[in-house]
Amino acid sequence: MAKKKKRPTTPAVIRENIQLYLLMLPVFILIVIFCYGPMFGLVIAFQDYMPGSPFFGESVDWMGLRHFQRFIQGKYFGRLITNTLVLSGLNLLFGFTAPILFALLIDQVKRVRFKKLVQTASYMPYFISTVVVAGMVLSFIDKGGMVTRFLTLFGLPDQNWREQASAFPAIYTVTNVWKGFGFGSILYISAITSIDQSQYESARIDGANRGQQCWYITLPGIKNIIAINLIMAIGGILGTNSDLILLLYTPATYDVADVIGTYTYRLGIQGGQYSYTAAAGLFMSAIGFTLTYIANKVSNRMTGYGLW
Repeated sequence: MAKKKKRPTTPAVIRENIQLYLLMLPVFILIVIFCYGPMFGLVIAFQDYMPGSPFFGESVDWMGLRHFQRFIQGKYFGRLITNTLVLSGLNLLFGFTAPILFALLIDQVKRVRFKKLVQTASYMPYFISTVVVAGMVLSFIDKGGMVTRFLTLFGLPDQNWREQASAFPAIYTVTNVWKGFGFGSILYISAITSIDQSQYESARIDGANRGQQCWYITLPGIKNIIAINLIMAIGGILGTNSDLILLLYTPATYDVADVIGTYTYRLGIQGGQYSYTAAAGLFMSAIGFTLTYIANKVSNRMTGYGLW
């Protein structure tokens, strides 16, 4: 099949689509101001920056790549990378698959009222503030809390699980999945409803059960959405939910909970080491972009879908 020629952008085409351009203009302005504008400040990663000093000029003390070298050779680098990959990997494994499984299960529910009730209930945690969610979780896992008392039925001690380093990855992962799986399933549910129903009718006539219909029709029908979301998830694997970790962790769990985001917060916001933490953040972003590029290439080759 011959490729469709791209329509050239001419003044007539612009006038024809002027309403769409105006509709996109506010979003474009916000992106430029809040996403691309602050990127100018990345220059401090190569300086010994002090608040109030200029970004350029004779008084600027340029450090080159010394901040990056200090971060990579620092005694906490191994721990930060390991914790970030472990927590992000767990979130990728369970947080990415849970919305897909939930969407597939919801699609099998035939009672419309019950289906809408379950969907609405699953969306609600996403709209609860992270601070409120963290407060709820801390009360549940505290000594005498609801979850703690439930675990005692299985012989586990009645203790504050927040202080147990071995329990933190599970607490973080379960909280993340519970908060986001419902909202994350919206895109998959919408994609499933757009699949041609005649395919299911043909499959049923051929004797396919629900599992076979799901495997051979539903999953291939949402393959493009899964591929794109997976690319974005892999690209953000170093960007753990630092806000939630800051609210959940304690010095007793630093060995398993301290990630790049929390480390830069403590040294940058609380410690005033702006140049050093800017270098650490830039390093993390560069790795994330590289992973996104590689994942996109692999997805394009294997599935035919990608971000570009």
